[in-house]
Amino acid sequence: MLVAKKTKDNNIAEHVLYMFQIEDLIRANNFDLDTISNTILKPQIKDKKLYDDYKNWYKNLIKKMKQEGVEENGHLSDINEILMELLMLHDTLLNILKDKKYAKAFEKALPALKDFQQKSNSSNINIIEVAFNALYSKLILGLKGQKFTPATEEAFKSISNLVAHLAAFYKKMKSGDLVPNQFNLN
Repeated sequence: MLVAKKTKDNNIAEHVLYMFQIEDLIRANNFDLDTISNTILKPQIKDKKLYDDYKNWYKNLIKKMKQEGVEENGHLSDINEILMELLMLHDTLLNILKDKKYAKAFEKALPALKDFQQKSNSSNINIIEVAFNALYSKLILGLKGQKFTPATEEAFKSISNLVAHLAAFYKKMKSGDLVPNQFNLN
């Protein structure tokens, strides 16, 4: 809850990845609030009010995931909305503002994105969601102790760099600081 708020305000990419993790955590605990409470919240949170706030947050997320039909897979509508905003920003940066630095980051990441899209059989999702899925997969595999080849690490690095650029532009956009004169429009 506190991490979600902080990341949403400071780094939208971290927020999306964090919420992917929370959705999976809820699924792994079979949408059982008592299990989440006893195995995750109680051992970590000693402050009663904070504990109650987190428990309520998870309760609301569980309810919303069920209402939105994302029990098995998929993402909450709030996360999908952010992903769509990021896709629109991506398209704007490439096609309208023609930001050269962003275009270069995208060009470098595109082969890795296409490769991940093909290997994960996710041709039905947009390239920005593919980027987040790739980074989330790396996070999960890393937690499981998976080692990666230097080429795979480089591919993930290019995707991470693209997402970092996009997140920085997103923060500027949300704060009203994204102005056309900062772009190379030639």
